[in-house]
Amino acid sequence: MFGQWFYHKRVRTAVSVFGSMFNNLYVLRHDSTGKTISQVKVPLSYAPKRNFIARLDEMKAGEDGERRVAIKLPRMSFEITNMVYDATRQLPKTNNISAGVTDSVTARRKLYTSTPYTISFQLNIYAKSQDDALQLVEQILPYFAPQYTLTIKPFSDIPTLTEDVPVTLSGVTFQDDFEGAVEQRRTIIYTLEFEMKISLYGPDSSKTIIRDVRNNLFNMNAGFADSDMYIKTLKTVPNPLSVGADSDYGFTETQFGHPLILQDSS
Repeated sequence: MFGQWFYHKRVRTAVSVFGSMFNNLYVLRHDSTGKTISQVKVPLSYAPKRNFIARLDEMKAGEDGERRVAIKLPRMSFEITNMVYDATRQLPKTNNISAGVTDSVTARRKLYTSTPYTISFQLNIYAKSQDDALQLVEQILPYFAPQYTLTIKPFSDIPTLTEDVPVTLSGVTFQDDFEGAVEQRRTIIYTLEFEMKISLYGPDSSKTIIRDVRNNLFNMNAGFADSDMYIKTLKTVPNPLSVGADSDYGFTETQFGHPLILQDSS
């Protein structure tokens, strides 16, 4: 079972797709009259929450009186927190997928039944004011009721294959460490918990597409030898010859009045 190398980058794709949902969020700043004075794009990175908290605590402590560069807020981070098998979505072992690939018009790729997994993500929002934090929270929550479905192409070389990926918001928690000290830098953290349902694929196989079919027609009432019964050969090929496996095409049929001896030219 093991020993055959394969890597479809399914988890890597899931991380990229999840992050892409939140990489274009902004916070607006207003003056006392309500006029917008600035628009700040909120940076997003893949990093554990504890790393950001440790960095923020380090800046607050100011070890040895050293001057430290503060992390600019608001910002966001996300990470994978768990992966678990989802037996409720398991399909029969005979539910395979066959499709043409972009880099070849003579081959077809076969994917065997996938294994369903649920990936848990944690999205953290860091801000120094409630207004900044709530602007981001309210730009996210309305899209999850509680589920938002993405349509992705799981394999870059199989453009015809698409997959619906549900992303569910399972919870929101809030943390504010401000205690009122004048010298203390306030940090507000909103943590959003998500679950993404993906499918993982094992090794696949590639088969050559049949492009030349030849049928020998015989008269069974003729003599005993094949040469006595032989009538003709029908050759069928796709039209055009360079057509892909999943394209719309016709056929060209050619008749021969004598046997065709097919030999390996090599």
